[in-house]
Amino acid sequence: MNTGTAPALAAFLAAYLGDWPDRDGLTVVGSDLRTRPGWDGQVREVVGISRPGGGVLSVPPEIADAVRAAVPGWADVPARLPAAVGRPEARTFAGVFRWTTAPTGLPDAGVWVPATDPRLPEWLRPFGGDALVAFDEQGRYAAGVGVKRHNPAGMEISVGTDEAHRGRGLASRLTAQAARWILSTGAVPIYLHDPVNTASDRTALAAGFPNPGWHIHGLH
Repeated sequence: MNTGTAPALAAFLAAYLGDWPDRDGLTVVGSDLRTRPGWDGQVREVVGISRPGGGVLSVPPEIADAVRAAVPGWADVPARLPAAVGRPEARTFAGVFRWTTAPTGLPDAGVWVPATDPRLPEWLRPFGGDALVAFDEQGRYAAGVGVKRHNPAGMEISVGTDEAHRGRGLASRLTAQAARWILSTGAVPIYLHDPVNTASDRTALAAGFPNPGWHIHGLH
């Protein structure tokens, strides 16, 4: 394996995509993972992670050869991938993919409570397990983190702040706190966001998630 990807991250990517050869260009991997439910019970037929100069596009095994023939490089993904997987009406997307092994030392802001806690908003419930939540002085939800437990090697952080409590740095503090916990379990903390979401960009940077120019790709 190329040493360009940190071993812990490479382990997550191999488990998430089916393989991570870490070589230049676009590598299409056929994996049964693309036929199985993910963290939320949904099947994601196409998942790609690109880094500057390389990356992996993971698809079901039975269409891997067709995708390799139709999509030779990352620049071809938007125009050619939908038809190659039999979904010509679909559109591709590319989100920012970040990770960290050194979250910032921002002070803790929340406590872990079950995602079924009645004080939590509906968006946190599908994550299951425990959510990391900051409550206000009256015990009401202020901000929270849900954790997508993709596999034992990597977990993804999703954070949201109640409108009345924005601008206080709660999202960054919770994200850093959750990242420290994920690292303590031996997994890599992952943070994804839309490229135009400047608030998520600020949160990620403040929490210690740099932007190395990596992206996650899929269809919708």
